Amino acid sequence: MQIKPIEFKLKDGRTAVLRSPQDEDIQGMLDYLYVSSGETEFILRYPEECVKYTAEGEKELFEKKNSSDCEAMLVCIVDGKLAGNCDISWKKNIKTGHRASVAIALLKEFWNLGIGTRMFEVMTDIAMSNPNILHMELEYVEGNSRARALYEKMGFSIAGVKPEAIRLKDGTLLNEYYMIKKIR
Repeated sequence: MQIKPIEFKLKDGRTAVLRSPQDEDIQGMLDYLYVSSGETEFILRYPEECVKYTAEGEKELFEKKNSSDCEAMLVCIVDGKLAGNCDISWKKNIKTGHRASVAIALLKEFWNLGIGTRMFEVMTDIAMSNPNILHMELEYVEGNSRARALYEKMGFSIAGVKPEAIRLKDGTLLNEYYMIKKIR
């Protein structure tokens, strides 16, 4: 699904743009995937696992997302840099087609600027435009209080837990929480 560019002001006064990913974003996305993986334990990959991401693979992913009628990816561009991305998708089947799955991540230098809130507003608008979608869902890792606060601010509430779903390099096991936001 193609999303037209949405320009907005950040809390620090800079201008950001949310839009569908384009070929010009491929290297920025590869850099973002690697850097963001090392900035927090709450992203589900480590930097060394990013070798599986390639320019060709990202190009294919962008084309798939942009041409789909049941998923969309947005990138956020600030000062020419890919600051983060978000994703929304749903199935077209009867039993689970009412659920839209969302995901979001930002580079640390862009935290607390209002980007996450704006991304969720756009993803909610996308979900609301489909009358079959009844709720949005996401997961977050135990200890990620910043993400949880954003999700709760955006209307999500905890609906379940996957005990010890995440294992860090040092062996620490963390729960993963399932959250939903009813939109109808």
